[in-house]
Amino acid sequence: MSQQRYYSLDVFRGATVALMILVNNPGSWSNTFSPLAHASWHGCTPTDLVFPFFLFAVGNAMSFVMPKLQQGTSSQFWGKVVKRTVLIFLIGLFLNWSPFVKWNDNDLIFKVWENVRILGVLQRIALCYFFASIIIYYGKSRIALFIGMMILVIYWVVSFSLGVPGHPYSLSGYFGNAIDFQILGLTHIYKGEGVPFDPEGLGSTLPAVVQVIFGYLVGEYIQLKGKNFEMLAKLLLTGVVLVLVGYIWDFSFPINKKIWTSSYVFYTSGLAIITLGMLIYLLEFNNAKGRWSQFFDVFGKNPLFIFVLSGFLPRVLALLRWVDHVDEKGAPVYTNALPWFYQHVCKDVATDLRIGSLLYALCMIAFMGLLAYFLDKKKIYIKV
Repeated sequence: MSQQRYYSLDVFRGATVALMILVNNPGSWSNTFSPLAHASWHGCTPTDLVFPFFLFAVGNAMSFVMPKLQQGTSSQFWGKVVKRTVLIFLIGLFLNWSPFVKWNDNDLIFKVWENVRILGVLQRIALCYFFASIIIYYGKSRIALFIGMMILVIYWVVSFSLGVPGHPYSLSGYFGNAIDFQILGLTHIYKGEGVPFDPEGLGSTLPAVVQVIFGYLVGEYIQLKGKNFEMLAKLLLTGVVLVLVGYIWDFSFPINKKIWTSSYVFYTSGLAIITLGMLIYLLEFNNAKGRWSQFFDVFGKNPLFIFVLSGFLPRVLALLRWVDHVDEKGAPVYTNALPWFYQHVCKDVATDLRIGSLLYALCMIAFMGLLAYFLDKKKIYIKV
């Protein structure tokens, strides 16, 4: 297999990390442009593409590493995969629990374990990496594809059969809720939907594994075929086919990120393939590199560190608060560095509050980009 370097894969991964930071850090969650918000339930917005694109990129990267692992022993494979899985999962758990203390009126109190969410984005990445690695290592490409397809079909059947009759794909009718309640416990589950429901729950992690498998197969294919128009044409055709299959499946199993439906896997994987194909055409065939590609490339050099820092930094800065003003009842209203920056710098740049919210998110991207650029210049690469 050819081991040609694909700059487009690095840009794809970096752009995905940058977009993850963008959509996770608005100035105000109540004032965002609709493409930068998740679909309320069924459907798919540009924001709903970010996470599956990252899992797809994990699979791409795995296609370069797996041949070396397959040349080694099983113990070496298990040692590397288990270590990486545990570290990424624990980093995600650390991020959920951090900074371990919070303000309660005027007192700092410890955040007790009983109320800490166990799952999350990094935890899902860890689990998907773990199971996809096992399937690919022992099954090779053809069997891995077959297993992936079977997972998606079985997930569809189970979701329909075990969900609440009449509305098995609803927030309250989804079968995975019972699994999360039983294994994780109510206090360790995300409640941002207004009720206990985890969008990175255990049940919906199963089809997400297939996203990594698809990414692996695509990465393996472009290495095998090399940089030529036949490879690119077949790649784009595959992407279009997957999107169409996702659309067709949507009629019976709606495209839905929050329960990660099988149609969603096909649809988003198809769009990821098309996007990657366009980047290959621009960067590998036309050499259309520039500051835009360099900007995204540096995000891909330290993706995990930059993503974790973008979530950790606001939590730490929230502890360093001060009185911003006094409300009409004479009670102090506290703020800290980032909310102050949004309220006093970004918010009033336009009458449309969504613009100020977007400006804040872009400033966060710029800051993280400068940090990623500095790390790259110093050849500092923090890997797990």
